Amino acid sequence: MKEVLIAGFGEVMLRLCPEGKKRFAQVLPGELQASYDGGEANVCASFAMLGGKSRYLTGLPDNPVSRGFAAQLAGMGCDVSRILYSKKGRMGIYFAEHGSNMRGSNVVYDREGSTISMLAPEEYDFDAMLDGVTHLHLSGITPSLTKNAFLSTLAIAEKAAEKNITISIDLNYRKKLWNWEEGTAKNVLANRCMSQIVPLADIIIGNEEDASDVFGINASNTSIEKGELNIEGYKEVAALLSAKFPKAKYIAITLRESISADHNNWGGMLYDCSAKEAFFAPLAADNTYAPYEIRDIEDRFGGGDSFCAGLLFALNTEELSTPANAIRFAVAASALKHTISGDYNFSSRKEVESLMKGSASGRVQR
Repeated sequence: MKEVLIAGFGEVMLRLCPEGKKRFAQVLPGELQASYDGGEANVCASFAMLGGKSRYLTGLPDNPVSRGFAAQLAGMGCDVSRILYSKKGRMGIYFAEHGSNMRGSNVVYDREGSTISMLAPEEYDFDAMLDGVTHLHLSGITPSLTKNAFLSTLAIAEKAAEKNITISIDLNYRKKLWNWEEGTAKNVLANRCMSQIVPLADIIIGNEEDASDVFGINASNTSIEKGELNIEGYKEVAALLSAKFPKAKYIAITLRESISADHNNWGGMLYDCSAKEAFFAPLAADNTYAPYEIRDIEDRFGGGDSFCAGLLFALNTEELSTPANAIRFAVAASALKHTISGDYNFSSRKEVESLMKGSASGRVQR
């Protein structure tokens, strides 16, 4: 069997956060904690830490901050040799406050003029970037930055499709982005652009809101604001997405019920498009859906990305590759991410499989 090499293409940023769950006004002027974040980078990092082979593709300024990111990712086992270093732009930044109880988390973007937002498709060597790649992972975040970033994402997706490389895309709609076409509503622009990229995907991934925000496909009897999800309604969402994008083999949806910023119920669904069958996880002893109750959340940023990595790892690992096992693995991996600070999911395959089998007590491992 051909060795799996998953590549992710997208923007990486410097993440700056107050310590713990403090607010910006409490710590500034003063210290912020710095780490790196980017949806596709998070997937590549987690995939490598689970034991798979990954490569991260992006455009970055050639400076010590960018090189520090590449060194960290390489240390996790991810190939960073095909990153394009450019004299254009800078590394984007985002500031994040962690929520607590009824106060939600908050993000402030400072990413205008980032390198990847400025580079045009013809400035990349996509043939070289995709050499040896068997799977390309994309998200809806990078196309939301600028027209160039959208065109570059579309171009690499088209090149991957031409090479018969499997493509996955996380819809990842961000309400604070999609500002690059004056006079066009954000969701209208997102719909127009993603309607060109998503038809190329073999695997479509989203959260409980993405299909509604981007394509106007809603789950019945669901209120995101109240944290109330009609789980069965997401079978309808997946079936409609499958009909709209017939190339897709699987459609995966994360299911988050936000009781508070510290307490979320967490699960997921994987829809097999050919069988027209939905698989949920986690399950109770009677095989009914019973989400993980994640209390005292350490850091929910990167939760969806860890789900993507877990799903792609499982689908490409023979003993985990059935839809039922793949969604169980993906949900367990992403549940563990909520216990880890930063955007990367520093969880091993052994730890994920242990949680899959019901070990959730948090006991010391001696």
